[in-house]
Amino acid sequence: MSGNGDAAATAEENSSKMRVIRVGTRKSQLARIQTDSVVATLKTLYPGLQFEIIAMSTTGDKILDTALSKIGEKSLFTKELEHALERNEVDLVVHSLKDLPTVLPPGFTIGAICKRESPYDAVVFHPKFVGKTLETLPEKSVVGTSSLRRAAQLQRKFPHLEFKSIRGNLNTRLRKLDELQEFSAIILAAAGLQRMGWQNRVGQILHPEECMYAVGQGALGVEVRAKDQDILDLVGVLHDPETLLRCIAERAFLRHLEGGCSVPVAVHTAMKDGQLYLTGGVWSLNGADSMQETMQATIHVPAQHEDGPEDDPQLVGITARNIPRRAQLAAESLGISLATLLLNKGAKNILDVARQLNDAH
Repeated sequence: MSGNGDAAATAEENSSKMRVIRVGTRKSQLARIQTDSVVATLKTLYPGLQFEIIAMSTTGDKILDTALSKIGEKSLFTKELEHALERNEVDLVVHSLKDLPTVLPPGFTIGAICKRESPYDAVVFHPKFVGKTLETLPEKSVVGTSSLRRAAQLQRKFPHLEFKSIRGNLNTRLRKLDELQEFSAIILAAAGLQRMGWQNRVGQILHPEECMYAVGQGALGVEVRAKDQDILDLVGVLHDPETLLRCIAERAFLRHLEGGCSVPVAVHTAMKDGQLYLTGGVWSLNGADSMQETMQATIHVPAQHEDGPEDDPQLVGITARNIPRRAQLAAESLGISLATLLLNKGAKNILDVARQLNDAH
């Protein structure tokens, strides 16, 4: 009996000594669901580790009466989480990749980009307009969106509609739609609705010909300290090769354009038969002026664990040692080339005017 007691005591002692990995996240329900999904995968991969989730509010969560594009803060949903990372209060942070700037603060890197869910935008209609589409909504119907990118593209496509800023987490925005009678519909990321289990609220999916999506939309990024090789190795296995390469191209495109949330920039990527296709566009605030182009590059999508070179300088804020450097550089080059093409055709003027008008209003 005493032998069993000793074994139990030893097991308990060992479990109490299990290393704890602290994971930072925003407090919203969606952020928690996303973080829980990443942690569940890590738990399966590393049964010998414990994971503790630490939730906190960010600037973007606190300022709800101002359009995102007006706040003038590049790290609205990341700054507080990065402070915790810097102070070693957390070991990694799970973000929606589209919230992460293309240039991260010194000392940080994106150590993993998980497999992308739908990158498209979805329309959720007020209950009295269920069964409608944006095209069949009555004249002057008000559509809510927090994104200049969506508003610019959709104003151009659906001039009979009015677009108005709507802020708050998904729960708040859906409540505003259903209860306030102010909005006929709102536009949200399809991936967020899927993760919340609210697919039944999706009235229409917007395909790229109607509305191209935000850089990184639908993918989750895991941010870590750039020099924390142990944690980098830990999360690196989460990289989805195709998602990673598509998002490198998208982020390189946005970075080279010097775009951000204060100007309407959108993308669409696809991988087919070893070719990566990138379509990128810029719009004026009202959608009247626009410019878009498509380019492609041959990119070998590697098997998940194919060895890459040992050096790992970041590309657009991302570290991916287990994906061949050659493929990453080709994706980055594609993004830069497409941005250069648009800039040579006059995209800078469209973006500069959009930025000035946004700042002035």
